[in-house]
Amino acid sequence: MNDKFVEMALLYDFYGKILTDKQRDIIDLYYMKDYSLGEIGELLKISRQAVHDNLKRAEKQLEGMEERLELIKRFQIDRQERSQIVKRLDEVIKVIDTENSNHGAVKELREIREYIRLAMGG
Repeated sequence: MNDKFVEMALLYDFYGKILTDKQRDIIDLYYMKDYSLGEIGELLKISRQAVHDNLKRAEKQLEGMEERLELIKRFQIDRQERSQIVKRLDEVIKVIDTENSNHGAVKELREIREYIRLAMGG
């Protein structure tokens, strides 16, 4: 998939509510449903140029919001950090389980790992 499409999908998920209804429709049709500018124009009964202008304006707004707030950047950093925690927990669990020592600790660590995994969205 095109990097621009992935980037716009993320921006839309985080900041889409700031757009007008028409801009949201255009972003959704263009990036999520892969309609062409001409197809969107026909569907919304506006010119292809109006679709293009609205699309570019919406992209600029979404990108500007990320530049100011950096929510996606922070989300990705947090996700990487949680992933590292899960990997470290897996290593500790493996060592403790191999040594056949404290099974209560292994159970607790597995529960913590599962909680983090669920918090990460799956």
